Amino acid sequence: MTTSIEGRIAEELGVRERQVKAAVELLDGGSTVPFIARYRKEATEMLDDAQLRTLEERLRYLRELEERRTSVLESVREQGKLTDELEAQIRAADTKARLEDIYLPFKPKRRTKAQIAREAGLEPLAEGLLGDPTVEPLAAAAAFVDAGKGVADAAAALEGARAILAERFSEDADLIGELRERMWTRGRLAARVRDGREEAGAKFADYFDFAEPFTELPSHRVLALLRGEKEDVLSLELEPEEPTDGPSTYEGMVARRFDVADRGRPADKWLLDTVRWAWRTRILVHLGIDLRLRLRTAAEDEAVRVFAANLRDLLLAAPAGTRATLGLDPGFRTGVKVAVVDATGKVVATDTIYPHVPANKWDESLAKLARLAKEHAVELVAIGNGTASRETDKLAADLIAKHPELKLTKVMVSEAGASVYSASAFASQELPGLDVSLRGAVSIARRLQDPLAELVKIDPKSIGVGQYQHDLSEVKLSRSLDAVVEDCVNGVGVDVNTASAPLLSRVSGIGTGLAENIVAHRDQNGPFHSRKELRNVARLGPKAYEQCAGFLRIRGGDDPLDASSVHPEAYPVVRRMVKTTGSEVAALIGNTGVLRSLRPDDFVDETFGLPTVTDILRELEKPGRDPRPAFRTATFKDGVEKISDLASGMVLEGVVTNVAAFGAFVDVGVHQDGLVHVSAMSRTFVKDPRDVVKPGDVVRVKVLDVDIPRKRISLTLRLDDEAAAQPGGGGGQRRDRGQGGGRPPQQRQGGRERRTGAGSGSAGRQAAAPANSAMADALRRAGLLGDERRGGR
Repeated sequence: MTTSIEGRIAEELGVRERQVKAAVELLDGGSTVPFIARYRKEATEMLDDAQLRTLEERLRYLRELEERRTSVLESVREQGKLTDELEAQIRAADTKARLEDIYLPFKPKRRTKAQIAREAGLEPLAEGLLGDPTVEPLAAAAAFVDAGKGVADAAAALEGARAILAERFSEDADLIGELRERMWTRGRLAARVRDGREEAGAKFADYFDFAEPFTELPSHRVLALLRGEKEDVLSLELEPEEPTDGPSTYEGMVARRFDVADRGRPADKWLLDTVRWAWRTRILVHLGIDLRLRLRTAAEDEAVRVFAANLRDLLLAAPAGTRATLGLDPGFRTGVKVAVVDATGKVVATDTIYPHVPANKWDESLAKLARLAKEHAVELVAIGNGTASRETDKLAADLIAKHPELKLTKVMVSEAGASVYSASAFASQELPGLDVSLRGAVSIARRLQDPLAELVKIDPKSIGVGQYQHDLSEVKLSRSLDAVVEDCVNGVGVDVNTASAPLLSRVSGIGTGLAENIVAHRDQNGPFHSRKELRNVARLGPKAYEQCAGFLRIRGGDDPLDASSVHPEAYPVVRRMVKTTGSEVAALIGNTGVLRSLRPDDFVDETFGLPTVTDILRELEKPGRDPRPAFRTATFKDGVEKISDLASGMVLEGVVTNVAAFGAFVDVGVHQDGLVHVSAMSRTFVKDPRDVVKPGDVVRVKVLDVDIPRKRISLTLRLDDEAAAQPGGGGGQRRDRGQGGGRPPQQRQGGRERRTGAGSGSAGRQAAAPANSAMADALRRAGLLGDERRGGR
């Protein structure tokens, strides 16, 4: 008896089948994961969003498997070859790979040598030799010589028989599955540099003579090797096992499967040669394709997971909040673009200044910035981290030093994807009277105020916080990143009266069209005063309202509950609480003492269970609470402004800008992120660097080694680690082989030069927004990302 899809998912998740069935029913009914996780806890018995995302992905895979199974059964049945045993095998196949192994002998294919041999009547010869090795092959083959059928002589007949047997050996599903797993657990991937490509492919130097077991290859290394092959630098070979001089174990497995052995019989040698030929020309090639796909798929899955996790951290970064902000989009020849946004993000002033070469209007630029800051009560200065950012950072430091009365704080902000936003149709609609070049400065300022609200305007892939993202499956990456954005937006909640259409479109139940309709209704009729008014929006029906209402906030509206995450369907529960306490809704909200005196069990009914009632009480204590951390900045060390200022042994404060499988990149204020290798993160084994740090974390690190020529900085979180003997030298990066072996160039910091001016430093103490640091830059400079740099200015 086969297990149902729901039963299999339940087993994989370690939950009850009824929980999975309830979730599947809700998903099929149009409910989103955020809605189910937040407002249908009773139905799913508390499945959380992570479990639901896994469930959703596995449901998709298993349904695709069932569709393929049905197609395979129909195909074999039409061929008249579907036996009860074969049907049972097909129905029992639990993966797509296993199903395709079983289907392979029946899969329609172009005419093969084996098929031509069968048409020539050579199948009895093949079967006869396999079944009775006491027959002498050439003698047996002589009876099948037929020039009219293309069999010129006995040798040709044996060649055809060999093709038939080789195909039979290579299409045995159980054998292929066994061989594949053995090769996966014992095989390795080897790389060699192509002749004459040493200089052009220098960034892949650590792979010029390389081999590592399949099971030990981390995702970033697999993707690096595949990229090296794609760029014609590396030749890759999948080796079944460590090379030996003896006969192949795999050939022996094939021989045993078909009872082929050297027992001194006339046909034994011919059959063993056939086994060897089948292994080398068919089976090994087939397994190589399978395992290459398996390596890529596993590497892609891990890379997508890393990208999604980093994106989540970026989107849920601490917002600076409603504070007037001065955005600076740095540039040299074309100047620094300036935009001031008020506390709500509205653009109130723009300008362009030319403090750097060739104009060098430093004092004039300072005067303009001081005037704008004073006129608009600016509190924060957001500086884009692109070209000329260090020079512009110095300008901001000078501004702060000369005008302490302004009480400004300067923050370096990632501008990854800002050019994508600036040229987008939405930016044209949102900022119609503003030049494209100035829109970037607006985006930089707003990113500091609220990273989530601003970054949702950009395709997640353009934010660039992943590794090898251009080598990944577009569908897989987009699906994962869209899920992250959806979860983040709904987890934080959205003010329906101020949110942009892109932000609204990520709310549960609302797509692009409905989001635009909400904005249009708001523009035409003024702000919403209650959630009920959402029903008046064109095409926003009951289902969409059910999905979105709890995630949309209306502050200062007719009903105080509309500013909370309490769903309108649960308002009657709150009314009963109000009646019990003898107060008003407004008085109950935030009244911790009264709320904690209520017993949740007293408000449970047939519709709302204990989980929902508990959530309501928790929400009423702190209505509309933001799950994101409080805004924090790191202070960079005075006098440490460029890589040459670093010395081994220094202890610095920095901001984690990106986390990869092999470690974390940290910005310590020298415009060249340092790498804390995974082996330098803790005294205990670290399986996942994200268990120790996340992008945006403010950390204290020690400088272990500095390689100025190659712009590499080695850091450690273990402050009692010993630094290199010669600080600041060019003696190469410390090489830790403790976890995962040596680090290829894609694993180590350095590689590509940062796109900003390298010569100038920042002035004095700088604040760096942990959430808005350049996460993409670290991997890009290390060669882990494609070049997505903004155009030169």
